[in-house]
Amino acid sequence: MNDWTSGYVADINYIYGYYSELSPLRVKLALTNAGFRSPEIGMACELGFGQGISVNLHAAGSTAAWYGTDFNPAQAGFAQELAQASGSGARLYDQAFEEFCSRNDLPDFDYIGLHGIWSWISDDNRRVIVDFARRKLKVGGVLYISYNTFPGWASFVPMRHLLTTHGEVIGAEGHGIVNRINEAINFAEKLLAVNPGYARANPQLAERMKHIKGQNRHYLAHEYFNRDWHPVHFATMTEWLAAAKLNFACSVHLLDHINVLNLSNEQQEFLNNIPDAMLRESVRDFIVNQQFRRDYWIKGGRRISSIEQIELTRTIKVIMMVQRVDALMEVTGTLGKATLNEAVYEPILDLLSDHKIKSVSQIEEALRNRGITLTQIMQAVMILVSTGQIALVQEENAVSKARKQTDKLNQYLLKKAFSSEEINFLVSPVTGGGIAVGRFQQLFVLAMSKGKVNINDCVQFAWQVIVAQGQKIIKDEKVLQSEQENLEELTKLARTFFEKQIPVLKALQIL
Repeated sequence: MNDWTSGYVADINYIYGYYSELSPLRVKLALTNAGFRSPEIGMACELGFGQGISVNLHAAGSTAAWYGTDFNPAQAGFAQELAQASGSGARLYDQAFEEFCSRNDLPDFDYIGLHGIWSWISDDNRRVIVDFARRKLKVGGVLYISYNTFPGWASFVPMRHLLTTHGEVIGAEGHGIVNRINEAINFAEKLLAVNPGYARANPQLAERMKHIKGQNRHYLAHEYFNRDWHPVHFATMTEWLAAAKLNFACSVHLLDHINVLNLSNEQQEFLNNIPDAMLRESVRDFIVNQQFRRDYWIKGGRRISSIEQIELTRTIKVIMMVQRVDALMEVTGTLGKATLNEAVYEPILDLLSDHKIKSVSQIEEALRNRGITLTQIMQAVMILVSTGQIALVQEENAVSKARKQTDKLNQYLLKKAFSSEEINFLVSPVTGGGIAVGRFQQLFVLAMSKGKVNINDCVQFAWQVIVAQGQKIIKDEKVLQSEQENLEELTKLARTFFEKQIPVLKALQIL
């Protein structure tokens, strides 16, 4: 009998995550900063979309036509349900990569994205994906791909093998993958307790196992317990993608672009003296001990002149996502925490605090008398987007076209909050992507849509929903038992929501 899973975990669904790295808007920012021309993305594809949260939020929030596949029929069915709810027209399938990539009704794509796929599939499936990119990615098109890499994973490879072997050999049959994961973790803890030589030689192993123990079991099942789990060197990825005529452009992780946060002066100088780009990137991975890469690759990437780069930089638009009082003045890179320059960041944050859309050009003009340069503004945009304090904004015509679809999808997601806390995102037509909104906050929004206008009414609405399902609020890992405790916590959450989140959600055209 054929194993349709190809060794991938299928008896437990993937988490309902949203990944902003897949957003087409991120492409323009990162490539412009790296000095490359970015394509206009009209046709986009996500391979291995999981529950379909990202692909549906991007399809509803943008004007691009989205395609995608995920081999798990339960996940694909839910993704199709979301697409139908929004009316985005996203074409989403439950086909394996080989079947989907050989379809004769697919267009050529400006953008193909894979998040958390490459390291967890077989070489046969990798060849299918590379061939798909070779045939279906347009000249000038961009491939986004994330993957586990060395040297960051080198010390954990034997432990991962031990965990999966335990799950296969000793794990209780018929007890499900979650029980097998728990048993494997318990076994690993007992092993570490006897102080094996491998753990002494790799002292970070115990801390990583402690971190794994606290993670969502659905995530762990897909991250560690597939048949295929293959971290690769950057140089190996370069060899794979060369067959599709793809060249590395830059990291999708925006903080990677800020060398001062990740590399000492000596390390920067050492890297700058390496003439080969592939070797330089490989050496950088050793310096920062990279374990997960998120990269853009271009088919026929074209460099832009410094003048073009400046012009394109000035067209980038942003909006503030937090209240000014909550803005953070530090950021964490590989070298640790760094304090942001108050003379640069305070004026930028003050200017954006009204939650109105502003272009880099408008920021530059407003702060010209403060001596803040375009280069400093661009670096600030990269850092503030990466930390979630500001978000990229799409063109006004795209916002207006997407609004009908985002309203429909948000209403569907809000209704889901009645019975589930799994989807903690709504979609904004302004950013063209997902915005983190927790279940209780979604219930407050739903209450407002039903005419509840004050905090107490919204709290009572949310509480009745919770009570009807026999649920209670968990705070600091403890279940709040009394009605008074639950109402007090809901009221606290509602006050914060009304004071800090509603202005942002209105600016994002979610409310």
